Amino acid sequence: MKILAIQNKMGIGDTVIFLPFIKAISKKFNCPISLLAKESSKADQFLKETSYIDQIINLKKNENNDGILGSIKLAKKIRKQSFEKVFIFNSSLRFYLISKLAGVKKIYQYPLFKKKEQHITEAAKKLIKKNLNIEVNENPEIYISETLVQSSKEKLNIKNDELNILLGTGGSGPTKRIPAKTFLKFMEKISQIRKCRFFIATGKNEDEQKILKEILDSKLRYQCVPLDEKTINETLPIIKNCKISVCNDTGFAHLSSALGVKTITLMADTPLIYGSYSTNMYPILPDGEKHVTHNTFGKDKINPEKIFNTFMSIVS
Repeated sequence: MKILAIQNKMGIGDTVIFLPFIKAISKKFNCPISLLAKESSKADQFLKETSYIDQIINLKKNENNDGILGSIKLAKKIRKQSFEKVFIFNSSLRFYLISKLAGVKKIYQYPLFKKKEQHITEAAKKLIKKNLNIEVNENPEIYISETLVQSSKEKLNIKNDELNILLGTGGSGPTKRIPAKTFLKFMEKISQIRKCRFFIATGKNEDEQKILKEILDSKLRYQCVPLDEKTINETLPIIKNCKISVCNDTGFAHLSSALGVKTITLMADTPLIYGSYSTNMYPILPDGEKHVTHNTFGKDKINPEKIFNTFMSIVS
């Protein structure tokens, strides 16, 4: 049986969040699932070894898939695959019509025109429960071979007697990027009691690079390994070698938790669900805040003492 799942949100985290539902579909029908996702999700880079994923069909910006002509073009592309079923993780009439034009006989989708205030995981749970009678409560899982993990360990001389920590200092927007001084205060505190090595995952954005530079210019620079020159695919086995992660609301937080690494998520300006949907996640809110969402603007109120205390409760 050939089955397609459509997830058209933009980010890495958006795709990771839906993995348990895609896995449930795969298990139900005993076949791997093809995934249609935006190129910006980087799904093709981190799902290569995930057994319940058959292939990634990228929605590329330069292929002009928008509008009527773009929709017809995309429908033709999907039709060639002869999918029997499609699960659409949104309320889009466009993707429903594309699936119809592609000749897919069974279409399962969120209720049309119900996007407003739609909960990112509850809507997916309802879709799978209603159509497959399955309760989905698992953590997202990304697979990577032990061979790659060991190879990465050898190349970077990762030692078992050191506490290897991933720091996800990047972020898709400036309000999500916690200042370097917050990370440094935590790093200094933990380094006083444990022998540590910090793997710093960030992007090439100018502001992200400034945070990286500030950390690498500190007295802790010899304990730091920057990962900004590596692809996501190259970074995955490094993350898997880490004992724990401390991350902004960034793709690396989602990848880390899906790899089974305990992940402290620093929630400055995003709905809490994005940092708490997995039992591998330990969210920290800005001081003085009981809830966090868009426009909380709390990046300067993330307390390094809270990070340290949460960290110690996990590793002790």
